[in-house]
Amino acid sequence: MTSEPSTRQLLPTATGRQTWAALRTELAHLPGLSAVAGTLLIAAAATGLVAPWVLGRLVDDVIAGTDTPQVVTWAGVIAGAAVLAGLLTAAGAAIAARLGETVLARLRERVLDRALHLPSATLERAGTGDLVARAGDDVAVVTNVIATSGPAFLGALLSIVLTAAGLFALDWRLGIAGLAAAPAYAVALRWYLKRSVPYYARERVATGERAQATAEALRGAATVRAYRMEDAHVARIADRSGVARDLSLEIFGLYTRFGLRINRSEFVGLAAVLLAGFLLVRGDLASVGAATTAALYFHRLFNPIGLLLFESDSVLQAGASLARLVGVTTLPDTTTPAGAEPARPDRVPAALEVTVAQHRYDDGPIVLRDITLRLAPGERVALVGASGAGKSTLAGIIAGIIAPTHGAVTLRGVPLAQLDEHRLRREIALISQEVHVFAGPLADDLRLANPDATDAEIGAALDLVGATEWVRTLPDGLATAVGEGGRQLTSAQAQQLALARLVLADPAVAVLDEATAEAGSAGARDLDRAAVAATEGRATLVVAHRLSQAATADRIVVLDQGRVAEHGTHAELLSAGGGYSQLWRSWSVPDLVVPRKRESADQPVAS
Repeated sequence: MTSEPSTRQLLPTATGRQTWAALRTELAHLPGLSAVAGTLLIAAAATGLVAPWVLGRLVDDVIAGTDTPQVVTWAGVIAGAAVLAGLLTAAGAAIAARLGETVLARLRERVLDRALHLPSATLERAGTGDLVARAGDDVAVVTNVIATSGPAFLGALLSIVLTAAGLFALDWRLGIAGLAAAPAYAVALRWYLKRSVPYYARERVATGERAQATAEALRGAATVRAYRMEDAHVARIADRSGVARDLSLEIFGLYTRFGLRINRSEFVGLAAVLLAGFLLVRGDLASVGAATTAALYFHRLFNPIGLLLFESDSVLQAGASLARLVGVTTLPDTTTPAGAEPARPDRVPAALEVTVAQHRYDDGPIVLRDITLRLAPGERVALVGASGAGKSTLAGIIAGIIAPTHGAVTLRGVPLAQLDEHRLRREIALISQEVHVFAGPLADDLRLANPDATDAEIGAALDLVGATEWVRTLPDGLATAVGEGGRQLTSAQAQQLALARLVLADPAVAVLDEATAEAGSAGARDLDRAAVAATEGRATLVVAHRLSQAATADRIVVLDQGRVAEHGTHAELLSAGGGYSQLWRSWSVPDLVVPRKRESADQPVAS
């Protein structure tokens, strides 16, 4: 498709509540692993409290004049606790990372499954860049956090909670003194989150826009080079990249100022604990060892809080990315339930009618208006017009990929909007000039159109589109691996493969949007014959990039600036002497295939 919406409707992003609900659901499916990870992380955090407590006891014993063996014993306890805490931390981090990666893998499967079943119109509005960014960049961000900082972040959070509890266990007054820092921490955190979270969400959107700009430039690389538009596309990518860069710099500035606020909070808390300990010891309300332990406990909070500060950026980014992944899973499920899918019925000829009062992309200019077109069963209609006339947009509307702004498309009298995506794709097949060859055996690539197709049916489809000769030259025939990592097919061979898929899918309606445009002049006529053979008996719309294709059609519709300028047979349009006739006279068409005669007397009208 060559037309693009001016403003994309990005795929949804989940709310915080939806994201947490999705995580809880996934964790509930792994109760054993979740319990082990939680137990190990809590035990590691609790073991870390042993050393400060023992040091406090050691201070009291030294003041009381204890002997050397007792000091050595306490030192051994401290060393043993340190070793045990290290082992528990390592084990907890490993199990937590495994749990997180398992949850992410399952979520990623749900995202990809839902993405593969998205209605074509939804994906067309969102653009492939948004989906690619979610399945690529967002997954990478979450994976990095799970594998590295995630377990450490959870461990630090548990250490803070248990250390605070330890302060109150020593003396409730020391615990209250430690809480003096809580308001300062809370104000600093609130200040940071209020400003940073929206930035991270915007940063992920900016990343998707950058991916979209890059994908568009790469997808149309040949056209970009042909029209010397490299500078414009590079400038667009640079603009999107600049937006993402500026957001990252602004976030870093917030991050630095947040660090200063955290340092002030630590100073306030430690000063309050030391002052409270001094007053309690002087009043014989607490021992020097208890005050020492309290100070060590609070000082021990510096590292966990510092870790939370250091990793907060990564965790917030992961949260924003996770919300984008969960957002895809919130889209309605359009898959057919297992066992509910009916057997493939024999194709029944169908008429398709389209009425477009007007169509525009969001708030952009009107690209189609006053279109009324009917494709009779078995009729082949060609769309002709200059670049930008609206041909690909009309083809997308007929194929059900684009919903008209004001209008409707019906198949057998049923609006396409009322058909589920699975039924729609069975009834209407779209082939564009962007043909993808899937990696794997050639037979598997063809069976994507019809999983139940036999080797004989595949052979017949290949023979119909004229691909048998080159398929026989493949080293392993239908078992030959093609696509990435396998045998690379030429553009003409890939297009024959797409036409063979069309034959196997056996839809009632076929839409060919410049489906043979990539063929060189030598193979153009062969591909055109293959396209005619593959669409025989189907209502077919052909976006013609060569007038020889239009000449073989039953009827020709000429678009000009979004309107139907002319319609009729090739002979009628030549006799009319209009724009089509002028184009034809300037076009050299050797060895023209004689237009086939219609078997039906039905002569639908386009206006």
